[in-house]
Order: sequence, then C-alpha cells, then structure tokens
Amino acid sequence: MKTLMPYGYHGKILVVDLSSGRLRVDAHDEAWYRTYMGGSNFGLYYILKHMPVGADPLGPDNVLTLMLSVLTGAPFSGQSRMTANAKSPLTGAIGDSQAGGFFPAEMKNAGFDGVVFLGKAERPVYLWIKNGEAELRDASHLWGLGAWETETRIRAELDDPKIEVACCGPAGENLVRVAAIMNMRNRACGRTGLGAVMGSKNLKAVAVRGSLRPAFADPKGVKAVAALGASEFKTNRGMQELGELGTAGVVLSQEFAGGLPTRNYQSGTFAYAEEISGERMAETILVDRDTCYACVVRCKREVETNGKYQVRRELGGPEYETIATFGSYCEIRDLAAVAKANALCNDYGLDTIGAGATIAWAIECYEDGILTDEHTDGLALRWGDADAMLAALEAMAFRRGRLGALLAEGSARAAAQIGPAAQARLITVKGSEAPAHMPQVKRSMGLIYAVNPFGADHQSSEHDTSYEENAGERSLGWLAELGLTRPVPATDLGEEKVEFTLITQYWTSLMDVLNLCQFDWGATWQLYGPSTVAQVVNAVTGWDTTLPELMTVGARRVNLMKVFNMREGFAREHDRLPPRLHQPLRGGVSDGLRVTEEEIERAKDLYYRMAGWDVATGNPTVERLEELGIGWVVK
Repeated sequence: MKTLMPYGYHGKILVVDLSSGRLRVDAHDEAWYRTYMGGSNFGLYYILKHMPVGADPLGPDNVLTLMLSVLTGAPFSGQSRMTANAKSPLTGAIGDSQAGGFFPAEMKNAGFDGVVFLGKAERPVYLWIKNGEAELRDASHLWGLGAWETETRIRAELDDPKIEVACCGPAGENLVRVAAIMNMRNRACGRTGLGAVMGSKNLKAVAVRGSLRPAFADPKGVKAVAALGASEFKTNRGMQELGELGTAGVVLSQEFAGGLPTRNYQSGTFAYAEEISGERMAETILVDRDTCYACVVRCKREVETNGKYQVRRELGGPEYETIATFGSYCEIRDLAAVAKANALCNDYGLDTIGAGATIAWAIECYEDGILTDEHTDGLALRWGDADAMLAALEAMAFRRGRLGALLAEGSARAAAQIGPAAQARLITVKGSEAPAHMPQVKRSMGLIYAVNPFGADHQSSEHDTSYEENAGERSLGWLAELGLTRPVPATDLGEEKVEFTLITQYWTSLMDVLNLCQFDWGATWQLYGPSTVAQVVNAVTGWDTTLPELMTVGARRVNLMKVFNMREGFAREHDRLPPRLHQPLRGGVSDGLRVTEEEIERAKDLYYRMAGWDVATGNPTVERLEELGIGWVVK
C-alpha cells in the first residue's frame, strides 16, 4: 500500500498551536483516510487524542477542528460542506456542526483536508491559508466586527475578492454559548456554540484560497455522478420546490400536520403560518436564490426588506428552522421581522435555533411572571412582539445588561439561574434547544433527540414521514437499500421504528463524515440515493467501498462522539427529553398528542441493544468499539 494516495485528498492536516504560534502539518496514510474518511471522524480523532478530560470548553485546553472529507471540492452537487467539532460550551458534551457554501471547496483547494486549533492566542489572530502555505496574522483590527465586515476587510487586506472566510462574530467574541461559525456571511456552523470556542481562543477567522485541486481516480465516473444529479433535478419536483421555496417551503406542511412548534412548543399549530411561509417569502421579499459550490439546487435565500425592518440580501434569508424559532415559537407573524432576526444572527454569528428558542423560553417565563422587569432590564417580553424579540436578540449577542448576560448562557443555563419554574418551560436536551420538528407528531424525533450525543437535532436521522406506507416509491425504495422494508405510522415508536432511527442515524452520520448535503444526498426524496454514495466515493478515491462498509464509517462517528461524552461523565440519565415534550399539545389537528416518558425509555432500551451499547449506562461497550476498529479510544 502506498504511503499517500493522491486521489480525493491531500494527505495533510494543518495543526495550529495558537498559544505558541507554531504550525505543523500532520501526514496521514491511505488506511487512516479510509477508516475515518472525513468530517467528525477526523475531528474526534484529534479531539480524543489531544483534549484532556474535563477541559473547560471556553479554556485553552479545548480543541477546535474544521474538517473536510475525501469528497470535498469534487464537482457535483452537495459536497461543499465542512464539519466543526470541539467540546460544546453550551452542553459540555461533544460539539458538532456542519456548514456549506464555497468555503469548504476553497479550503480543500488551499491544500489541506482539515485544520486543528490548540491553545489560545495572546491577542486576536486569523489564519491565512493559500496553496499549502499557512500563517497566523494579527486580527486586532477585526475584533468586534460582524461576519459581513470581517469578510470584506480580509479580502481587501489580502487583495483577492475570491478569498473565502469563516469567522466568529461579536457573539463568539462575547462567549455567547449559542454562537456560530459563519462563512459567506450567511452559512453557519450553528449548533452547539462553536463560535464561542473560536472567540475564547482569540481566533477571529480562517481565510482560504487555492488552486491545488486533488485528482480523481475516475474523472469520468465523477462527471457521471454530476450529470446524474443535474438530470434528476429536472424531473424531481420535490427538489425543484426546495430550490424555489428553500427549506421555508415546509412551513405550511408542518402546520397542516400539526407539527409547527408554537408558543415555545405548547402547540403544533400557528394561526398565522401562511404569513411566514416560504410561499409568502417568494411572493414578497425574495430577490434571488444563492447556491453552494457546484450545486444545481440553489436553495439558499436572498431577501431584501425595507421599511421598519431593513435587511440586505448579502446576509441571506431565513430557513425553516429560523422562521419557526423566531416566528411561531415566539408567536410572531411579521416575516420582515423574522428576516431581520435571521440577518442579525448571521452578522453577529448566532445559531438561529438556539437564539430563537432561548428568546421564546424567556417570553413564556416573562408572561408567566417568572422573569420580571428586573431580569429583563425593563424590556416587556410578550408573545407576538417583534420589537421586543429583536431587542432581546441584540442584548444576547453583546451580553448587554442583565437580560443579555442571562440569554447569552442559552436557555438551560439561564433557567438554572432562575429556578424550577423556569426549568419546567425548557425544550432542551443536554442543554441544547430543540429544533422545529415535534416528537409528538414524529415519534422517532423524540428518540433521536434523546440519544443523539450533541443534543436535540433534526438532521441526525431520517424523519418518520419518510417511512410510512404512503411515503412514496422513491423513499421506500431507497430505505429498502438500507434494509428497512416494513414501514410504520409516524406516531409509532416500536421495534421497527427504533431500528429505522438507528440505521438512518448511521446513514445521516455517514453524510456528515463525508460532508455531503442531506438535501442532495439522502435516503428518501433527494437527488442521490444510498447506492450512489459508494459509487462516488470509489470514483473519487479509487477504492472499492461498499454500502455496508460506509455505514460502518457512519456508525464509527456515532460511537466516537458517544465515547467523548462518556469521558465527560454523560450516561443514560442524560439521554432524556424535557417535561415540556411529554405534555399534550394544545389546539389544531395535533391537539392532545404527546410522547410519554415510558415509551421513550422503552425505545432507549431497544436502541442501546441494537447499537451494541450497555443498556444500563447507555454507553458503548469495549466489544462494540473493537468491532468498529476504534478500541484505542478506551485504552
């Protein structure tokens, strides 16, 4: 076997010691790349080797990684994504988040497969990478700037308008625990607060530029995959609608199913859903569609608003989750106000799910007299008050006043300061706010929210509606490739649904290892199905992978993340839903629906056994880790 294989990757990981200012390059062989393949697996490899147990997530011992995959930069839809990992300042568990755009492909062309950050710089710095060369540069003049201005100034300073920049905004600098890492001003590694890790390290940005495109083992095979995606898009109405309406296109279908979280998850129905829908956005404030490198779908929104809430297109338009968290969660019906909240989050560097859900929690607490004017600096937080929501968002981003300091901790830590009544209104798992897909309506969401290592996440398994008998030939056919052939109702949480949850968790985990966009690559309605993944990996690398081997790579990621949590003291008792998610919904077609604690506990028993984990602790066994080839993590 050759030491290095020049297909699909560079064989080089850049390691940056911010404390000393020293940079080194780690070389890895083909066997390492085939074992881990990219994304979180690369990140967890370094984190488990270099981060001491019990490290302060906002201290110098935390390890931050930005990782690509063997596929990044290849010219087909859905490959330009990167994964950020570190210990989460929000949860204390593993932090994990993905983002798309042009930055990932450009970073690959700059000559590295990933970057590892150790330590903390004495003063603000940014990392500049170009064609295999890297240096740390002073960023004191960038500190305090938003994502838009940071990117603009770095491009001017380095005299290249095609430089791509990933950065933290003021929220990350102020150590807001739901801070994001931004690129292209509107692409976010949003979940788990990794922007605050950048800020804690005095790392303002990473700038990349390059022309070192890796060669492919089978260029014709890669082109065939690209052509397949382009051809499929022409006939796939679901993907065309994603391009036309973005993820906001599901607002009304969620409302129709009674699964649009409203009033901080008290209801699944919002009377004004149409006013914040993707269709309304397309009719009113949408001015253009943006895309990621080499993607035909163009699902990203560009919006402009005038009048009271002004938004410029450069900061993007809201996704479904953003519309829900700042809209229905808070009972706000003004689409322009939601777009403004999205723009502020993108510029300040905030996760829209965490920020919007935290504000919704605060509104409910204020309305119920749990938070007072003393807590809010006199700001009256009311359902439906867009001005109050935006004022709270500004306070959060800058830790301004008592309210800002409270909200900047995220809702779980904030509630712990206030008391049991505030904690009873949380929608958090492991301290991370729940996204806008309701377990009361989609049962497996309850299980995956509970067991997912980095908290409630809607992209860590396929959704129940794809595994119903009426889901459609395409969805059921692709799931059959994964061995799932007995569809059950969305409200079922029996053995078949648990198996569906675990297998599709491995599948979506593989997507995050290979850094493939789940909107292009999936097991249900997307452009490409499971069998095509092995085809494209082999075309790029020259390997002979199979779908079972790739699913094992996905399982490896889930287990590596779980081992990190185990080291930090997490166990079965942390895999639980908050009381709010067990309470019956109020109003609409989902009125009275609930997921019980007992059915989640039964499902967890099944899940742990199927995963090869200890049922009592909810953690991987040594035998399972050895089986996956990662036994070293517990030795």
